[in-house]
Amino acid sequence: MTDPLETRIHGALNQLDIEYELMECDPNLADTAIFCEHYGIAPGNSANTIIVTSKSGEKKFAACVLLSNTRLDVNKTVRKRLGARRISFASPQETSELTGMVLGGVTPLALPDGLALWVDHRVMKADFIILGGGTRSSKIKISPAVFFKTPNTEIIEGLAKPIPSNTD
Repeated sequence: MTDPLETRIHGALNQLDIEYELMECDPNLADTAIFCEHYGIAPGNSANTIIVTSKSGEKKFAACVLLSNTRLDVNKTVRKRLGARRISFASPQETSELTGMVLGGVTPLALPDGLALWVDHRVMKADFIILGGGTRSSKIKISPAVFFKTPNTEIIEGLAKPIPSNTD
C-alpha cells in the first residue's frame, strides 16, 4: 500500500522538474543538530521548515524556510508579514493537521494550496540544501533553485538572523 503523503511529495518533486536525491535517515536522528552531526552535513546546508501562526485576530499560517545556523525573526519580520499582533510557532498538532507531516520531517514541498512559503535569502546562497522529506525517516538533497518553482513562494531578506556564536 502506498503512503498518500509520500505519493504527494514525490508527485510535487517530479512536477518541479529539478534534480534531487532522497536520503534515508534514522528517525531518531532527524532533528537538525543531531542529523547534521551524524550524517556530516554542514548547518549552512541544512534548511528547516517552520510553520508559524497568528495568535491574535484571524488565524493565519505561513511556512518559513531558513538555514539551521540561523533563527527566524519571529518578533519583527515574520509578525509584520503575517499581519498579526502576536504570533508563535505552530504546535506539533497544528503542524500535523495543516501539513500532514510531523516535526523533524516537514518539507516545504507539497504544502497545502494557498499556504504562504517564505524563504530566507541566505538559503538561496547555498550550493545545495537538505530539506525534510515529509517524514522523520527521509530528507531531500536539492538545489535551493527549487524555490523559484514552488507555489506561493517569496524569497525574503532578513526572514532569519544569524545565531550568535559562543565566542561573540
